[in-house]
Amino acid sequence: MEWDTILGLVGKPNAGKSTFFEASTSKKVEIANYPFTTINSNKGFAYIRDRCPHEDFGIRCDPQDSRCVNGTRLVPVKILDVAGLVPDAYKGKGLGNEFLDQLRQADSLIHVVDASGSTDKKGNPIEEGKHDPIEDIKFLSREIQMWVYGILMDRWDSFLTKAESHDINIENEISNILTGIGMSVSEVKRSINSTKLSRKDPAKWDDSDIYKLVDNVVRNSKPMLISANKADKTSKKEIKKIKESCNLKVIPTSANSELALIRASNSGLIEYIPGDSNFKILEKNKLSQDQLKGLEFIKDQVLKKFGSTGVQECIEYSVRNLLNMIVVYPVADHNKLTDTEGNKLPEAYLLKKGSTAKDLAYKLHSDIGDSFLYGVDARTGMRISEDSTLNNGSVIEIVTT
Repeated sequence: MEWDTILGLVGKPNAGKSTFFEASTSKKVEIANYPFTTINSNKGFAYIRDRCPHEDFGIRCDPQDSRCVNGTRLVPVKILDVAGLVPDAYKGKGLGNEFLDQLRQADSLIHVVDASGSTDKKGNPIEEGKHDPIEDIKFLSREIQMWVYGILMDRWDSFLTKAESHDINIENEISNILTGIGMSVSEVKRSINSTKLSRKDPAKWDDSDIYKLVDNVVRNSKPMLISANKADKTSKKEIKKIKESCNLKVIPTSANSELALIRASNSGLIEYIPGDSNFKILEKNKLSQDQLKGLEFIKDQVLKKFGSTGVQECIEYSVRNLLNMIVVYPVADHNKLTDTEGNKLPEAYLLKKGSTAKDLAYKLHSDIGDSFLYGVDARTGMRISEDSTLNNGSVIEIVTT
């Protein structure tokens, strides 16, 4: 299976990115209370939740590329914990060059912010509440915008020379300049439309026009949400202030709590599925008093207060809302719901909302797409054409020539 959906964890050092990463991937990484613990990006797989179709068909599934836990299919998505960012990273300060190079790979961004205000702008530990997390949100957005602005300005003169000849397509040319950081023609076109800039004479665009264009390009190509981390160490009032300060989705998060629950679950001490609003203690006699107090704290100060630890919600929102993805289940035999090896409901694929049966065929393999004849909806037994739009939870057999 091709992993082409990538979430990037971004933010200043010591905001909790690595804890978020380990909690969402169960992959052990170095976590410490000082800046630049992460130098090279950590890479792993997080999961989004989906109702497994086996529940509807009354069968037992055999997942090959994902997991099924009590009827919840956990579908993997790649996640990167990139190097911590400090002010003026776009000029190469700190680990700025490493951060921006890693950022190119991400489809959407989760900005992990220290909502407790217990780290300064460079990530050094300070007294809780002494730093305004809203400043962190502003600076990271500016760093990314200045990075893109700099790339555009490096080739701006040659772009204007071509534009004067009226022999270029404005969207295509800007996209070519920014192709190395994943900016598509459609994203550039949408950005130009939203800023209402003139395509006839870009030489008349001033700096404010270009900044507006860059801001829109970044928002379209690297959609972002805010993980207000360490929420258990702050108040709902402070979280509300963060939400009101920006026009981004803000999710209260306690990565430390999620990591504790995942570790307890993996040890068989509790029953917990990432994203749940509660957990069940299975082995109380194996837990120390400190561990029981810790679990009680998480239940009262995190789960009851915010509804979840927020980690899974960040991942779900990124995939489902920012990237508009759905989960589709391809099978080789729609009657038996199996692949060629006899595994039932073996695969779960992430596709863009609005994808068709033929899009799924090409996702499986280019040869399958080229020889596409029709699809079969396993839920209805009906044939579907190449332009039939798929829904979340669709179970589809692709028939080829």
